[in-house]
Amino acid sequence: MEEALLAAKPGGCERGDDGLVVREVKKQAYLAGPLVVGFLLQNAVQMISVMFVGHLGELALSGASMATSFAGVTGFSLLAGMACSLDTLCGQAFGAGQHSQLGVYKQRAMLVLVVVSILVAAVWANTGEILAWCGQDPEIAAGAGSYIRRLVPALFVYGALQCHVRFLQTQNLVVPVMLSSGVTAACHPAVCWLLVFKLGLGADGAALANSVSYLANLSILALYVRLSPSCKRSWTGFSGEAFRGIPDFLKLAVPSALMVCMEWWSFELLVLLSGLLPNPKLETAVLSICLNTNSLAFMTPLGLGAAISTRVSNELGAGRPHAARLAARVVMVLALTIGVSEGLVILLVRDLWGYAYSNEEEVTRYIARMMPVLAVSVFLDGIVRGCGRQKTGAFINLAAYYLVGNPMAFVFAFVCHLRGMGLWFGVLCGLMVQMLLLLSITLCTDWNKEALKAKNRVFSSALPADMTS
Repeated sequence: MEEALLAAKPGGCERGDDGLVVREVKKQAYLAGPLVVGFLLQNAVQMISVMFVGHLGELALSGASMATSFAGVTGFSLLAGMACSLDTLCGQAFGAGQHSQLGVYKQRAMLVLVVVSILVAAVWANTGEILAWCGQDPEIAAGAGSYIRRLVPALFVYGALQCHVRFLQTQNLVVPVMLSSGVTAACHPAVCWLLVFKLGLGADGAALANSVSYLANLSILALYVRLSPSCKRSWTGFSGEAFRGIPDFLKLAVPSALMVCMEWWSFELLVLLSGLLPNPKLETAVLSICLNTNSLAFMTPLGLGAAISTRVSNELGAGRPHAARLAARVVMVLALTIGVSEGLVILLVRDLWGYAYSNEEEVTRYIARMMPVLAVSVFLDGIVRGCGRQKTGAFINLAAYYLVGNPMAFVFAFVCHLRGMGLWFGVLCGLMVQMLLLLSITLCTDWNKEALKAKNRVFSSALPADMTS
């Protein structure tokens, strides 16, 4: 395996250079580990809020669940996707030694995301009417509309939080991200209990609790950025330079957001299709459990994908294309290992996992049948994250999910009458196409050309002070 990885260097490598691979694995593990934990804990905030709402009754739970799904599709996924562009911008600037540019990029991203959040908030204000127009139950639509309006403050905080996370991540400062997320997640149940039950705000209190916890997380990271010696060179205060170069930022942010959103929207479409199948309550419940399980398993490759994005950007920014190529090949092996491990775990617990969600025998048996298919999709998704090509990912996701995955899901489920299993077969088809396209692009990348592009991007937008230093 090491020989294959070390072949990334021109002319091959001596056995004495095996340490390069080991060091690269350690660097990526150091980055990915805390990021995985941080992503899991950040994800737990909304999940805990919905759990508290579940104790208020079925109608409240239905409204909160629908609102959370709508908010994820129309708002949170969009902001997270746009913030991902900082992986490239800040990562390359850090690798090139243009440290003050990181603060400028962060401020520029926050400004853009505030504008985007205003537009999204206008949509959220009319969520109840939109859902009712789409044919949802009027009571559930009204509950979702009320819940999501209380989520609007969280929307504005979430964008700034993601910018801070990417800003620190690209400097290899991932432990603060993990610790701040841990503190927030640990305190969130108490915040929910206070607002939902103690103050009697009900479901609206659970939505407001998200804003409180996100704000606490953001405040911790903002204080760290301003007070820590580690950020002394990358954060030099607010700068008017942040208002320049917004079109260039959007050239990266929009494709990055589209890559995230297209995949997210594709999975949400499966939930809608499951409602059209015979016995829709069973199909929707099982598919929702599978999506929840997939999201949980997704956090590990997501952290690995963020780590490789940082590593490659750092090396390209530093003008080391061969090191970037080595990092890309190492992460493919790591992704393969993680995908196999998670797939095996899913197979081992397939007969027990359903009982964590339901005591109904019909549901648990159906989930047990779905788990092997889910294991394969988790394995493929892990490899996809390891490829880490975000800019071209928007076009690849369009082809993989909307030209292949979703149409095949419809054919398998409704034409071949495979029901929920057929929908997930469509997911596998999309993931297979996505993996093959990303893998081929990554293996064929001209890393010298990418390093030159990174250098031009960083120094063309550098501050005068940076240019003369």
